[in-house]
Amino acid sequence: MPPTRTLAATLFMTLDGVVEAPEKWSFPFWSDETGKFKLAELHATDALLLGRVTYEGFAAAWPGQKDPDGFADRFNSMPKYVASKTLKKLEWNNSHLIKGELAAEVSKLKQQKGRDIVIHGSPTLIRSLLPHNLIDEYRLLVYPLVRGQGKRLFDEASQANLKLAESQTFSKGVVKLVYRPAPKRGAATKPGRASPKRGPGSKKA
Repeated sequence: MPPTRTLAATLFMTLDGVVEAPEKWSFPFWSDETGKFKLAELHATDALLLGRVTYEGFAAAWPGQKDPDGFADRFNSMPKYVASKTLKKLEWNNSHLIKGELAAEVSKLKQQKGRDIVIHGSPTLIRSLLPHNLIDEYRLLVYPLVRGQGKRLFDEASQANLKLAESQTFSKGVVKLVYRPAPKRGAATKPGRASPKRGPGSKKA
C-alpha cells in the first residue's frame, strides 16, 4: 500500500478534557515554546480539515490578519476542507466543502501527494473519524486549568488505543503530548514464528 499523508488532530485542552473556545482561556499561558511548536506545525502542513463550528470561527477571525512570521498568510492561503451538512457557501479563501461520505473523502485526501493535513479543534469531526482509524497523530497542548463545562474532545462512545510518541513541558505549565495509534496486538510477531509456550506456573511479564 503506498504511503499516505499524515492526518493530525491538534487541540488546546484543559486538564478535564475541555477543548471548546480556547481563545477564552489559553492566552495567559502562551509562551515562546507554544509559538515555535505551532509555527513548525504550520510549516509541515499544506491543508486544513475542519468541522463547521471551527470553520465558521476561523473564517470570521483569520482573514485580514498579518504577523511578522507569516503565520496568518500561510494559514489563510492553504486549502481548507470543511465537513458540514448545513453549510452551502464557503466565504474563506481556498475553502472546499466535503461532499459524499466523510471517511471515504478524507481517505482520498490522505492518498494525495502533499504534507500533513491538520484538524484544528473540531471535536465532533474527530469523533466521527475515530472509528475509521484515519487520524495518525493527536497533538494536544494540555493546560493547567479545569473548566468544568464545555465541549470535550472525547465522549462516552469514543474508543481508541494510543501510544505516547512525544512529550514536553513548556515554561508556563502547558504540556505538549503527541499520541499515535498503538500497534495492534500481535502485529510485531513475524509470520511463521510461534509464540513461546508457557509452562505450568509461569508468570506473565
